[in-house]
Order: sequence, then C-alpha cells, then structure tokens
Amino acid sequence: MDDLTKLPNKLDKKTRQCRIIIETPKGCRNKFDYDPETQLFSLGGLLPEGLVFPYDFGFIPSTLGDDGDPLDVMIFMEEPAHVGCLVDIRLIGVIEAKQTEDGQKTTNNRLIGVAVHSYTHEDFSNIGEVGKSILNQVEEFFISYNKARGKRFEVTGLHGPKRALELLELGMKKFKKRIGT
Repeated sequence: MDDLTKLPNKLDKKTRQCRIIIETPKGCRNKFDYDPETQLFSLGGLLPEGLVFPYDFGFIPSTLGDDGDPLDVMIFMEEPAHVGCLVDIRLIGVIEAKQTEDGQKTTNNRLIGVAVHSYTHEDFSNIGEVGKSILNQVEEFFISYNKARGKRFEVTGLHGPKRALELLELGMKKFKKRIGT
C-alpha cells in the first residue's frame, strides 16, 4: 500500500468535491491517527468518558496544513464510516482556529464537508445551512477535545465554501512545495 497522505484528492473546483480519508469514525472515543511511515492507523488517544466524535473526522490527502499534517476535515454523513475509508465529499465551509500547545500557537482549521452519498445532508452547499446549534456543538467538541489533550483551541472564524476551497488550494500548494513538485 502507498502512503495515503500522497493519494490524489481529485479536487473538482467547480463542485468543491474531493476525496478524504477517515481517521476517526463518528461516535468513537478512540482517536486514530494515520502514520505515513508504517502506512497504518494507530491509536492516538482516548477521549474522556462521555466525549465522542460527533461526525466522521479525517484528512484530505495531498494537502498540508500549518501544523505540518494534512488538512483536517469533519464530514456530515448519516452513519459512521470505518477507519481508513475513502469518502467523496463536497466542501461546505470551514471552522478557522488557532491551537495553542506548550505556548506555541498554530493555525489548525477544520474544513467541513458533506458526504456525496448522503440523504440527510445532500442539499447542504454552505455551512450557513447547518443549524447554529449543531455548529456550536461541533465548535465546543473541538474546544473540549483539545483541552483534554492539554491544548487550547480558539475558534477565530466560521466561513463558507469559498474560503474552504481557498484553504484547500493553499494546502495543496504547500504539499506540492514540500514534496518538490
């Protein structure tokens, strides 16, 4: 198997569709991380009792964020996928954030997408169509999740699909620069 972080994401700019890899399924307390060296998913941590991932969480291959990892993405989809699942999504927005660990601040945004194969969320094209209560809960999840890991997560903005696409394209450029193409 090849390194999944280098898999083509097949971005279609017009439809804002691309492919992502699920690291941690919806409803899971275990946090899984993809390890490019071993090409396996490893247990990266355990969330506190009562805290679970509200939706599938993963990364967009062939991208690079400011934290040195592929861009993070949370996916609205009815049922949880499995670890390592390749999912076609449509970007609908981004939660922009700063993460602080050991006094070091890093940009660590969370792109938000909808699974292309979704009945409940198939009409979402903009994060503004997601209920405010749901978005607040997702933001609070990231704040609590990071706090439990000794980090501070500060939401700095909530933006729609145009900004999400800009960040994805920037992440793709950073990835290409890193691998020298």
